[in-house]
Amino acid sequence: MEDFRIERDTMGEVKVPADKYWGAQTQRSHQNFRVGNKMPDQIIRAFAYLKKGAALANERLGNLESPKAEMISKVCDEILDGSLDGNFPLVVYQTGSGTQSNMNVNEVIANRGNELAGEKLLHPNDDVNRSQSSNDTFPTAMSIAAVVTVEEKLLPAAEQMTETLRTLEDKYMHVVKTGRTHLQDAVPMTFGQEISGWRSMIEHSTDNIKASLKPLREIALGGTAVGTGLNAPEGFDKASAEIISRLTGHDFVTAPNKFHALSSKDAFVYAHGALKAMAADLMKMANDIRWLSSGPRCGLGEITIPSNEPGSSIMPGKVNPTQTESATMVAVRVMGNDTVVGMAASQGNFQLNVFMPVIADAFIQSAELLAQSLTSLELNCVRGIEPIEEKMEENARKSLMVAAALNTHVGYEAGAKAAKWAHKNGTTLKEAAVQLNICTDEEYERWVDLKEMTGVK
Repeated sequence: MEDFRIERDTMGEVKVPADKYWGAQTQRSHQNFRVGNKMPDQIIRAFAYLKKGAALANERLGNLESPKAEMISKVCDEILDGSLDGNFPLVVYQTGSGTQSNMNVNEVIANRGNELAGEKLLHPNDDVNRSQSSNDTFPTAMSIAAVVTVEEKLLPAAEQMTETLRTLEDKYMHVVKTGRTHLQDAVPMTFGQEISGWRSMIEHSTDNIKASLKPLREIALGGTAVGTGLNAPEGFDKASAEIISRLTGHDFVTAPNKFHALSSKDAFVYAHGALKAMAADLMKMANDIRWLSSGPRCGLGEITIPSNEPGSSIMPGKVNPTQTESATMVAVRVMGNDTVVGMAASQGNFQLNVFMPVIADAFIQSAELLAQSLTSLELNCVRGIEPIEEKMEENARKSLMVAAALNTHVGYEAGAKAAKWAHKNGTTLKEAAVQLNICTDEEYERWVDLKEMTGVK
Protein backbone atom coordinates (compact mmCIF):
# COMPACT_ATOMS: atom_id res chain seq x y z
CA MET A 1 0.00 0.00 0.00
CA GLU A 2 1.36 3.38 -1.03
CA ASP A 3 2.32 5.81 1.74
CA PHE A 4 0.81 9.28 1.77
CA ARG A 5 1.27 12.50 3.64
CA ILE A 6 -1.30 15.25 4.11
CA GLU A 7 -0.76 18.57 2.31
CA ARG A 8 -2.98 21.60 2.70
CA ASP A 9 -3.94 24.52 0.48
CA THR A 10 -6.72 27.11 0.54
CA MET A 11 -9.24 24.46 -0.48
CA GLY A 12 -8.41 22.00 2.28
CA GLU A 13 -6.44 18.81 2.80
CA VAL A 14 -5.10 16.49 0.08
CA LYS A 15 -3.26 13.17 0.20
CA VAL A 16 0.09 13.37 -1.61
CA PRO A 17 2.47 10.43 -2.23
CA ALA A 18 5.01 10.47 0.58
CA ASP A 19 7.99 10.05 -1.74
CA LYS A 20 7.15 13.10 -3.90
CA TYR A 21 7.95 16.75 -3.28
CA TRP A 22 4.88 18.25 -4.89
CA GLY A 23 2.06 19.70 -2.82
CA ALA A 24 -1.69 20.03 -2.71
CA GLN A 25 -2.26 22.10 -5.84
CA THR A 26 -0.15 19.74 -7.95
CA GLN A 27 -2.00 16.74 -6.54
CA ARG A 28 -5.39 18.26 -7.35
CA SER A 29 -4.36 18.84 -10.94
CA HIS A 30 -2.82 15.36 -11.17
CA GLN A 31 -6.13 13.85 -10.07
CA ASN A 32 -8.38 16.09 -12.15
CA PHE A 33 -6.54 16.07 -15.48
CA ARG A 34 -5.68 12.63 -16.86
CA VAL A 35 -5.56 13.95 -20.40
CA GLY A 36 -2.77 13.36 -22.91
CA ASN A 37 0.97 13.68 -22.56
CA LYS A 38 3.00 15.23 -19.76
CA MET A 39 4.29 18.77 -19.83
CA PRO A 40 7.55 18.76 -21.84
CA ASP A 41 10.72 18.42 -19.80
CA GLN A 42 12.02 21.52 -21.57
CA ILE A 43 9.30 23.60 -19.89
CA ILE A 44 10.23 22.23 -16.46
CA ARG A 45 13.89 23.04 -17.04
CA ALA A 46 12.90 26.51 -18.24
CA PHE A 47 10.95 27.01 -15.01
CA ALA A 48 14.05 26.06 -13.04
CA TYR A 49 16.06 28.78 -14.78
CA LEU A 50 13.17 31.20 -14.30
CA LYS A 51 12.68 30.52 -10.59
CA LYS A 52 16.39 30.78 -9.91
CA GLY A 53 16.58 33.98 -11.92
CA ALA A 54 13.56 35.46 -10.13
CA ALA A 55 14.95 34.57 -6.71
CA LEU A 56 18.33 36.14 -7.47
CA ALA A 57 16.66 39.24 -8.91
CA ASN A 58 14.48 39.57 -5.80
CA GLU A 59 17.57 39.17 -3.61
CA ARG A 60 19.43 41.83 -5.59
CA LEU A 61 16.53 44.23 -5.14
CA GLY A 62 16.26 43.55 -1.41
CA ASN A 63 12.94 41.78 -1.89
CA LEU A 64 13.99 38.29 -0.72
CA GLU A 65 16.29 37.19 2.08
CA SER A 66 19.58 35.67 0.94
CA PRO A 67 19.09 32.27 2.67
CA LYS A 68 15.80 31.84 0.80
CA ALA A 69 17.28 32.91 -2.53
CA GLU A 70 20.23 30.55 -2.05
CA MET A 71 17.98 27.63 -1.20
CA ILE A 72 15.69 28.26 -4.18
CA SER A 73 18.77 28.40 -6.39
CA LYS A 74 20.12 25.16 -4.96
CA VAL A 75 16.89 23.25 -5.63
CA CYS A 76 16.63 24.72 -9.12
CA ASP A 77 20.10 23.33 -9.82
CA GLU A 78 18.84 19.91 -8.71
CA ILE A 79 15.96 20.20 -11.16
CA LEU A 80 18.40 21.10 -13.93
CA ASP A 81 20.74 18.19 -13.21
CA GLY A 82 17.84 15.73 -13.21
CA SER A 83 17.93 14.88 -9.51
CA LEU A 84 14.25 15.70 -9.08
CA ASP A 85 12.90 14.00 -12.18
CA GLY A 86 9.65 12.25 -11.38
CA ASN A 87 8.25 15.17 -9.42
CA PHE A 88 6.56 16.86 -12.37
CA PRO A 89 3.58 14.67 -13.30
CA LEU A 90 1.18 17.22 -14.79
CA VAL A 91 -0.13 17.07 -18.35
CA VAL A 92 -0.25 19.60 -21.16
CA TYR A 93 -4.04 19.59 -21.27
CA GLN A 94 -4.69 21.34 -17.96
CA THR A 95 -5.56 24.94 -17.29
CA GLY A 96 -4.71 27.05 -20.32
CA SER A 97 -2.61 29.45 -18.28
CA GLY A 98 -0.27 26.71 -17.07
CA THR A 99 -0.96 27.78 -13.47
CA GLN A 100 -0.84 24.22 -12.18
CA SER A 101 2.58 23.56 -13.68
CA ASN A 102 3.86 26.83 -12.21
CA MET A 103 2.60 25.72 -8.81
CA ASN A 104 4.02 22.23 -9.34
CA VAL A 105 7.48 23.77 -9.67
CA ASN A 106 6.86 26.16 -6.76
CA GLU A 107 5.77 23.33 -4.48
CA VAL A 108 8.64 21.04 -5.39
CA ILE A 109 11.19 23.81 -4.81
CA ALA A 110 9.62 24.78 -1.49
CA ASN A 111 9.27 21.24 -0.11
CA ARG A 112 12.69 20.10 -1.26
CA GLY A 113 14.25 23.34 0.00
CA ASN A 114 12.61 22.93 3.40
CA GLU A 115 13.91 19.36 3.56
CA LEU A 116 17.44 20.54 2.83
CA ALA A 117 17.13 23.43 5.30
CA GLY A 118 15.65 21.25 8.03
CA GLU A 119 13.04 23.92 8.69
CA LYS A 120 10.02 25.65 7.14
CA LEU A 121 12.12 28.13 5.21
CA LEU A 122 10.21 28.45 1.94
CA HIS A 123 6.56 28.97 1.05
CA PRO A 124 5.62 28.05 -2.56
CA ASN A 125 3.62 31.23 -3.15
CA ASP A 126 5.16 33.80 -0.83
CA ASP A 127 8.80 32.96 -1.55
CA VAL A 128 9.29 30.81 -4.64
CA ASN A 129 6.58 32.69 -6.58
CA ARG A 130 7.49 36.13 -5.20
CA SER A 131 7.10 39.00 -7.71
CA GLN A 132 5.50 36.53 -10.12
CA SER A 133 2.18 35.21 -11.41
CA SER A 134 1.50 32.08 -13.43
CA ASN A 135 0.33 34.51 -16.11
CA ASP A 136 3.84 35.85 -16.63
CA THR A 137 5.91 32.83 -15.60
CA PHE A 138 4.40 30.32 -18.01
CA PRO A 139 4.89 32.50 -21.12
CA THR A 140 8.42 33.20 -19.90
CA ALA A 141 9.09 29.47 -19.54
CA MET A 142 7.72 29.00 -23.06
CA SER A 143 10.15 31.56 -24.44
CA ILE A 144 13.12 30.08 -22.60
CA ALA A 145 12.27 26.54 -23.67
CA ALA A 146 11.71 27.54 -27.29
CA VAL A 147 14.93 29.54 -27.67
CA VAL A 148 17.09 26.98 -25.86
CA THR A 149 15.67 24.05 -27.86
CA VAL A 150 16.13 25.79 -31.20
CA GLU A 151 19.61 27.13 -30.48
CA GLU A 152 21.02 24.07 -28.75
CA LYS A 153 19.42 21.33 -30.85
CA LEU A 154 17.83 22.45 -34.12
CA LEU A 155 20.40 24.94 -35.36
CA PRO A 156 23.41 22.60 -34.83
CA ALA A 157 21.54 19.79 -36.64
CA ALA A 158 20.73 22.11 -39.54
CA GLU A 159 24.32 23.34 -39.73
CA GLN A 160 25.63 19.76 -39.84
CA MET A 161 23.22 18.95 -42.69
CA THR A 162 24.38 22.06 -44.53
CA GLU A 163 28.03 21.09 -44.16
CA THR A 164 27.43 17.55 -45.43
CA LEU A 165 25.47 18.84 -48.42
CA ARG A 166 28.22 21.33 -49.21
CA THR A 167 30.77 18.50 -49.25
CA LEU A 168 28.63 16.46 -51.66
CA GLU A 169 27.95 19.54 -53.77
CA ASP A 170 31.65 20.17 -54.30
CA LYS A 171 32.40 16.50 -54.90
CA TYR A 172 29.78 16.04 -57.62
CA MET A 173 29.74 19.48 -59.23
CA HIS A 174 30.96 18.10 -62.57
CA VAL A 175 28.70 15.03 -62.78
CA VAL A 176 26.23 15.81 -65.58
CA LYS A 177 22.62 14.64 -65.34
CA THR A 178 19.24 15.65 -66.68
CA GLY A 179 17.16 18.22 -64.88
CA ARG A 180 13.46 17.65 -64.34
CA THR A 181 10.54 20.06 -64.13
CA HIS A 182 6.88 19.02 -63.77
CA LEU A 183 8.27 15.47 -63.30
CA GLN A 184 9.27 15.69 -66.97
CA ASP A 185 12.69 15.76 -68.63
CA ALA A 186 14.36 19.19 -68.72
CA VAL A 187 17.75 20.56 -69.77
CA PRO A 188 21.02 19.21 -68.34
CA MET A 189 22.49 20.23 -65.00
CA THR A 190 25.08 18.72 -62.69
CA PHE A 191 24.38 16.64 -59.62
CA GLY A 192 26.37 19.16 -57.61
CA GLN A 193 24.05 21.91 -58.78
CA GLU A 194 21.04 19.87 -57.69
CA ILE A 195 22.57 19.30 -54.26
CA SER A 196 23.38 23.01 -54.03
CA GLY A 197 19.65 23.67 -54.18
CA TRP A 198 19.10 21.40 -51.19
CA ARG A 199 21.96 23.02 -49.33
CA SER A 200 20.66 26.51 -50.00
CA MET A 201 17.16 25.53 -48.83
CA ILE A 202 18.49 24.40 -45.47
CA GLU A 203 20.65 27.52 -45.19
CA HIS A 204 17.75 29.84 -45.95
CA SER A 205 15.45 27.99 -43.54
CA THR A 206 18.13 28.22 -40.86
CA ASP A 207 18.50 31.96 -41.41
CA ASN A 208 14.73 32.42 -41.20
CA ILE A 209 14.59 30.51 -37.92
CA LYS A 210 17.41 32.59 -36.45
CA ALA A 211 15.61 35.79 -37.42
CA SER A 212 12.35 34.54 -35.91
CA LEU A 213 13.92 34.06 -32.47
CA LYS A 214 14.18 37.80 -31.78
CA PRO A 215 10.53 38.20 -30.63
CA LEU A 216 10.79 35.02 -28.54
CA ARG A 217 13.64 36.57 -26.56
CA GLU A 218 11.22 39.12 -25.08
CA ILE A 219 10.07 37.56 -21.81
CA ALA A 220 6.90 38.39 -19.91
CA LEU A 221 8.33 38.06 -16.40
CA GLY A 222 7.54 41.19 -14.40
CA GLY A 223 4.06 41.64 -15.83
CA THR A 224 2.54 39.46 -13.08
CA ALA A 225 -1.23 38.95 -13.35
CA VAL A 226 -2.43 41.23 -16.14
CA GLY A 227 0.67 43.12 -17.28
CA THR A 228 0.72 45.94 -14.72
CA GLY A 229 3.51 44.40 -12.64
CA LEU A 230 1.45 44.31 -9.46
CA ASN A 231 3.52 43.02 -6.47
CA ALA A 232 6.80 43.10 -8.41
CA PRO A 233 9.41 45.64 -7.32
CA GLU A 234 10.68 48.23 -9.75
CA GLY A 235 13.49 46.85 -11.88
CA PHE A 236 12.55 43.22 -11.26
CA ASP A 237 11.72 42.61 -14.92
CA LYS A 238 15.06 43.83 -16.25
CA ALA A 239 17.08 42.20 -13.47
CA SER A 240 15.44 38.82 -13.92
CA ALA A 241 15.88 38.92 -17.71
CA GLU A 242 19.56 39.74 -17.27
CA ILE A 243 20.09 36.92 -14.77
CA ILE A 244 18.15 34.36 -16.83
CA SER A 245 20.31 35.24 -19.84
CA ARG A 246 23.43 34.60 -17.77
CA LEU A 247 22.12 31.33 -16.32
CA THR A 248 20.97 29.87 -19.64
CA GLY A 249 23.72 31.24 -21.85
CA HIS A 250 21.04 32.56 -24.21
CA ASP A 251 19.98 36.15 -24.76
CA PHE A 252 16.69 37.35 -23.29
CA VAL A 253 15.28 40.83 -22.65
CA THR A 254 12.28 42.01 -20.74
CA ALA A 255 9.25 42.56 -22.97
CA PRO A 256 8.71 46.31 -23.43
CA ASN A 257 4.93 45.85 -23.29
CA LYS A 258 3.82 43.25 -20.76
CA PHE A 259 0.15 43.48 -21.80
CA HIS A 260 1.21 42.20 -25.21
CA ALA A 261 3.54 39.61 -23.70
CA LEU A 262 0.76 38.05 -21.60
CA SER A 263 -2.09 38.16 -24.07
CA SER A 264 -0.47 37.60 -27.49
CA LYS A 265 1.46 34.60 -28.73
CA ASP A 266 2.28 36.05 -32.14
CA ALA A 267 6.00 35.45 -31.55
CA PHE A 268 5.32 31.71 -31.48
CA VAL A 269 3.20 31.90 -34.62
CA TYR A 270 6.02 33.73 -36.40
CA ALA A 271 8.77 31.43 -35.16
CA HIS A 272 6.80 28.25 -35.80
CA GLY A 273 6.14 29.52 -39.31
CA ALA A 274 9.90 29.42 -39.81
CA LEU A 275 9.93 25.85 -38.46
CA LYS A 276 7.18 24.98 -40.94
CA ALA A 277 9.27 26.47 -43.76
CA MET A 278 12.15 24.20 -42.78
CA ALA A 279 9.72 21.26 -42.69
CA ALA A 280 8.60 22.14 -46.22
CA ASP A 281 12.21 22.17 -47.41
CA LEU A 282 12.91 18.91 -45.59
CA MET A 283 9.91 17.35 -47.33
CA LYS A 284 11.12 18.52 -50.74
CA MET A 285 14.70 17.32 -50.24
CA ALA A 286 13.64 13.94 -48.84
CA ASN A 287 11.23 13.40 -51.72
CA ASP A 288 13.93 14.30 -54.26
CA ILE A 289 16.25 11.76 -52.68
CA ARG A 290 13.74 8.93 -52.76
CA TRP A 291 12.70 9.71 -56.33
CA LEU A 292 16.32 9.78 -57.53
CA SER A 293 17.08 6.52 -55.71
CA SER A 294 13.89 4.79 -56.88
CA GLY A 295 14.34 1.37 -58.43
CA PRO A 296 16.90 -0.07 -58.29
CA ARG A 297 16.02 -1.32 -61.78
CA CYS A 298 12.58 -0.02 -62.62
CA GLY A 299 12.80 3.54 -61.30
CA LEU A 300 14.99 6.57 -61.94
CA GLY A 301 17.94 4.86 -60.28
CA GLU A 302 20.31 7.81 -60.56
CA ILE A 303 21.68 7.63 -57.02
CA THR A 304 22.29 5.03 -54.36
CA ILE A 305 21.58 5.61 -50.68
CA PRO A 306 22.71 3.50 -47.73
CA SER A 307 20.90 0.19 -47.25
CA ASN A 308 20.03 0.33 -43.56
CA GLU A 309 17.53 -2.47 -43.02
CA PRO A 310 15.45 -5.03 -44.94
CA GLY A 311 12.46 -3.40 -46.62
CA SER A 312 9.93 -6.17 -46.91
CA SER A 313 8.63 -9.15 -44.99
CA ILE A 314 7.74 -10.95 -48.23
CA MET A 315 10.09 -9.63 -50.95
CA PRO A 316 13.67 -10.85 -50.34
CA GLY A 317 16.39 -8.30 -51.06
CA LYS A 318 14.08 -5.30 -51.03
CA VAL A 319 15.51 -2.16 -49.46
CA ASN A 320 13.41 0.97 -48.94
CA PRO A 321 14.29 4.68 -48.51
CA THR A 322 13.17 4.59 -44.89
CA GLN A 323 15.10 7.64 -43.69
CA THR A 324 13.31 9.80 -46.24
CA GLU A 325 9.97 8.36 -45.18
CA SER A 326 10.72 9.20 -41.58
CA ALA A 327 11.71 12.75 -42.55
CA THR A 328 8.56 13.34 -44.58
CA MET A 329 6.38 12.13 -41.70
CA VAL A 330 8.17 14.59 -39.41
CA ALA A 331 7.47 17.34 -41.94
CA VAL A 332 3.77 16.50 -41.91
CA ARG A 333 3.69 16.57 -38.10
CA VAL A 334 5.38 19.98 -38.02
CA MET A 335 2.90 21.32 -40.57
CA GLY A 336 0.07 20.02 -38.41
CA ASN A 337 1.60 21.61 -35.34
CA ASP A 338 1.68 24.93 -37.18
CA THR A 339 -2.10 24.82 -37.39
CA VAL A 340 -2.25 24.09 -33.65
CA VAL A 341 0.01 27.03 -32.83
CA GLY A 342 -1.84 29.44 -35.08
CA MET A 343 -5.29 28.46 -33.86
CA ALA A 344 -4.24 28.48 -30.20
CA ALA A 345 -2.57 31.87 -30.51
CA SER A 346 -5.80 33.33 -31.88
CA GLN A 347 -7.70 32.40 -28.72
CA GLY A 348 -6.45 35.06 -26.32
CA ASN A 349 -9.22 36.86 -24.46
CA PHE A 350 -8.62 40.24 -22.85
CA GLN A 351 -5.39 40.10 -20.78
CA LEU A 352 -4.40 36.44 -21.17
CA ASN A 353 -4.05 33.69 -23.74
CA VAL A 354 -5.34 30.46 -22.19
CA PHE A 355 -4.00 28.01 -24.79
CA MET A 356 -0.38 28.36 -23.74
CA PRO A 357 0.47 24.77 -22.77
CA VAL A 358 -0.60 23.36 -26.13
CA ILE A 359 1.35 26.08 -27.96
CA ALA A 360 4.45 25.24 -25.92
CA ASP A 361 4.02 21.51 -26.48
CA ALA A 362 3.52 21.85 -30.25
CA PHE A 363 6.43 24.25 -30.70
CA ILE A 364 8.88 22.19 -28.69
CA GLN A 365 7.80 18.99 -30.42
CA SER A 366 8.35 20.58 -33.83
CA ALA A 367 11.81 21.90 -32.96
CA GLU A 368 12.87 18.60 -31.39
CA LEU A 369 11.50 16.51 -34.27
CA LEU A 370 13.19 18.65 -36.90
CA ALA A 371 16.49 18.46 -35.02
CA GLN A 372 16.27 14.69 -34.65
CA SER A 373 15.11 14.18 -38.24
CA LEU A 374 17.86 16.31 -39.76
CA THR A 375 20.44 14.46 -37.69
CA SER A 376 19.08 11.04 -38.62
CA LEU A 377 18.70 11.84 -42.30
CA GLU A 378 22.20 13.32 -42.50
CA LEU A 379 23.85 10.48 -40.60
CA ASN A 380 21.99 7.51 -42.05
CA CYS A 381 21.28 8.68 -45.59
CA VAL A 382 22.60 11.95 -46.98
CA ARG A 383 26.29 11.49 -46.20
CA GLY A 384 26.13 8.12 -47.98
CA ILE A 385 24.53 9.36 -51.23
CA GLU A 386 26.46 8.36 -54.33
CA PRO A 387 25.56 9.11 -57.95
CA ILE A 388 25.28 6.34 -60.52
CA GLU A 389 27.15 8.36 -63.11
CA GLU A 390 26.54 6.01 -66.03
CA LYS A 391 22.77 6.21 -65.49
CA MET A 392 22.88 9.98 -65.09
CA GLU A 393 24.84 10.39 -68.33
CA GLU A 394 22.54 7.98 -70.18
CA ASN A 395 19.44 9.88 -69.06
CA ALA A 396 21.00 13.24 -69.91
CA ARG A 397 21.81 12.07 -73.41
CA LYS A 398 18.39 10.51 -73.91
CA SER A 399 16.57 13.68 -72.88
CA LEU A 400 14.93 15.43 -75.82
CA MET A 401 15.02 18.72 -73.94
CA VAL A 402 18.63 19.26 -74.93
CA ALA A 403 16.90 20.61 -78.02
CA ALA A 404 17.01 23.92 -76.15
CA ALA A 405 20.66 24.15 -77.18
CA LEU A 406 19.53 24.33 -80.83
CA ASN A 407 17.29 27.37 -80.27
CA THR A 408 19.93 30.02 -80.93
CA HIS A 409 21.13 28.20 -84.07
CA VAL A 410 18.01 26.89 -85.82
CA GLY A 411 15.15 28.51 -83.88
CA TYR A 412 12.58 27.24 -81.38
CA GLU A 413 10.19 25.78 -83.97
CA ALA A 414 12.84 23.71 -85.71
CA GLY A 415 14.10 22.42 -82.37
CA ALA A 416 10.56 21.47 -81.35
CA LYS A 417 10.05 19.68 -84.66
CA ALA A 418 13.17 17.59 -84.10
CA ALA A 419 12.18 16.75 -80.50
CA LYS A 420 8.68 15.66 -81.45
CA TRP A 421 9.92 13.61 -84.42
CA ALA A 422 12.50 11.86 -82.25
CA HIS A 423 9.92 11.04 -79.58
CA LYS A 424 7.43 9.72 -82.14
CA ASN A 425 9.94 7.58 -83.95
CA GLY A 426 12.02 6.45 -80.99
CA THR A 427 15.27 7.99 -82.20
CA THR A 428 17.80 10.26 -80.58
CA LEU A 429 17.44 14.01 -81.01
CA LYS A 430 20.62 14.03 -83.03
CA GLU A 431 19.28 11.45 -85.47
CA ALA A 432 16.04 13.37 -85.83
CA ALA A 433 17.76 16.72 -86.42
CA VAL A 434 20.06 15.25 -89.08
CA GLN A 435 17.29 13.30 -90.85
CA LEU A 436 15.07 16.40 -90.94
CA ASN A 437 17.99 18.44 -92.36
CA ILE A 438 17.84 20.82 -89.42
CA CYS A 439 21.57 20.53 -88.91
CA THR A 440 24.49 18.34 -89.82
CA ASP A 441 26.10 15.73 -87.62
CA GLU A 442 29.08 18.00 -87.05
CA GLU A 443 26.92 21.03 -86.24
CA TYR A 444 24.90 19.05 -83.73
CA GLU A 445 28.03 17.87 -81.92
CA ARG A 446 29.34 21.42 -81.81
CA TRP A 447 26.10 23.02 -80.67
CA VAL A 448 24.83 20.43 -78.17
CA ASP A 449 27.45 20.14 -75.42
CA LEU A 450 25.79 18.78 -72.27
CA LYS A 451 28.49 20.00 -69.87
CA GLU A 452 28.50 23.46 -71.44
CA MET A 453 24.72 23.63 -71.08
CA THR A 454 25.04 23.31 -67.29
CA GLY A 455 27.11 26.48 -67.04
CA VAL A 456 29.71 24.69 -64.90
CA LYS A 457 33.28 25.53 -65.98
